[in-house]
Amino acid sequence: MAELNTEAKLKMHLKQEKIQLWNPPYTEDNNQPGAKHMQELAERYAPLVCLPVQEVGGALEAIRVQAVKRGKGNKTFKETSMATLELLLPRDSKKDPKTKNHLETRLDVLVQEVVDRIAEEFRLKHIKLILNGKTLCAGEFRPAAGTEALRGHNMACLCVFVLSDQRLDEQGVKNHSKVMVLKVSDTELRQQAREEEEKKKNQNESLQRTEKGFQILSERDGSEETSPFLEIADQRGNPLKIPHMEKKALILAMGFHEKGRSLMKKKQFENALCHLLQADQQFSKCGSALLGSVDNFAVLQLDIVWCYRALEALSCLDDGKSRLQQAEDCFLKCYGEQQQRLLMIKGNTGREEVLFLRLYLLQSLLSYIEGNDAQARHQLSKVESLYSRLCLDSEKMAQLMALGFNEREARLGLRACQGDLQEAAIHISNQRQERDELKHRERQKRSRKMEGISTLTELGFSRRDAARALHHADGDVDRAYQILLDSSRAAQLTNNNTEGVVSPERVEQLLYLGFDREASEAALRLTGGDVQSATQLLLDNQGVLPPELLSVSPPSSSSSPSPTSEEPSTSSNSTDDRELVNEVLEDISRHEEDYLDLTLEEESELIATMKTYLSQRPTHTV
Repeated sequence: MAELNTEAKLKMHLKQEKIQLWNPPYTEDNNQPGAKHMQELAERYAPLVCLPVQEVGGALEAIRVQAVKRGKGNKTFKETSMATLELLLPRDSKKDPKTKNHLETRLDVLVQEVVDRIAEEFRLKHIKLILNGKTLCAGEFRPAAGTEALRGHNMACLCVFVLSDQRLDEQGVKNHSKVMVLKVSDTELRQQAREEEEKKKNQNESLQRTEKGFQILSERDGSEETSPFLEIADQRGNPLKIPHMEKKALILAMGFHEKGRSLMKKKQFENALCHLLQADQQFSKCGSALLGSVDNFAVLQLDIVWCYRALEALSCLDDGKSRLQQAEDCFLKCYGEQQQRLLMIKGNTGREEVLFLRLYLLQSLLSYIEGNDAQARHQLSKVESLYSRLCLDSEKMAQLMALGFNEREARLGLRACQGDLQEAAIHISNQRQERDELKHRERQKRSRKMEGISTLTELGFSRRDAARALHHADGDVDRAYQILLDSSRAAQLTNNNTEGVVSPERVEQLLYLGFDREASEAALRLTGGDVQSATQLLLDNQGVLPPELLSVSPPSSSSSPSPTSEEPSTSSNSTDDRELVNEVLEDISRHEEDYLDLTLEEESELIATMKTYLSQRPTHTV
């Protein structure tokens, strides 16, 4: 890391003086260094960067060699279309940590061809490629040359979703692009392959299983009696009304994020990064207004850059800087200036300060790598100030735990109350009471729901339809009954005169109002062709009709439902789907502030490392 810092400073000086090391007199015709002029340059720059002449000379030569290679690569690319890619290999695959690894390739080749070449040349069996934080999509997954075929399960960190063949240039790869190489252990692959051998071959099974599990959950709305479902809620546990498609993307994003965080806790950073990048893709489908109101997106950006750090992939500097800036902007929108909005909602800001500690620490690290020591020191001073407040007294922790609170509660409570023991105990007790009250309200809500379902089933409707209608009516039995009746009438009208109900003229009226055709036709069928009612129905549901309205069946002719009147179990309730749902639910923390419960052990190590690097030389503003 010190080498990157030195090179960054020297590049700044070279740029300011418009010195081109790849040209004479610094590089001779045979591409060898102009020894005399390089020595003079090293002697002139050594005092400026506060380093010995010999060390500066070595750094300048490394920059010159790199520039010559780049120039040669530009010429080669112009003449032959052969691009030069810089490979950021896994730590244990580098022969010489100080030597950069390159690969020459055409950009119109398939990603899979490049994957195979890298795997063979650097003896890596199973890999995936990352460019600017995005996974390069291979058309299909195949084992690297010389390895046996694998049958896909859980290939979270090896390959990407199976898509049509894609070339390098189609995914933004350019001449001199920096490409990060990730790998997964052979042992893990074999174990995963055995578990899912009878299922889909050669696919990213872990990512697919995570996505499928959360897709199932995202389609559930709580109307089914026994199936688990997810609800997006605010800081106080109140459900948020979000359009269906945006809610689905948000649940998938948060699901991938939770899985990634679970892997980070196990120090499986390569695996974690794959899931975090998938979460980032899902977040991009959410509206900016939504992302600005929650801190999930900001925390995700921090986690991605933290994985870069753990994988020593901070050569992805531009992507890391961009993500940290996004995180800082998102925190500002979400928490407000001086965290005033957060203070108003939660009453304190102590717990969230760990996020700012990590943000400033990563910014300090990237500033150092850029060669800006002054900025690195400035950010590190903010980190140390926060760390001194957040590093807790072990005796106070023990006292709180002796009162019956667990370690997480004690840590979060003390941080929320700036280390005040008595206030922390009161705070934790109040939080417990709030959670108990929330659970009590949920039990009451469920009890009322079961009573309402029983009432509606006695009127001849199936339990499933009754539950869905009751959910859509927010628990109002009379409204649910009306929904069921209206749906039944609409179904009968549809059977009798579908063309009249969904006439082109009526559909055009709804299209003119901005609704899409499929939703318009469905709304007209549900309302018996009444344009005004259909419009209101679409407005109430943000233009997307929920599944419960589209699948309500008419009541049975008898006064009490027979066992056969219940609809058969759907795929979302199948054994496989239940296993998928249970699998992804295991990665979701049961505590809403788990992401704030950092022990700061890793942060402490990085702080010490940064202090060591920055203390090696005098302060110098670049």
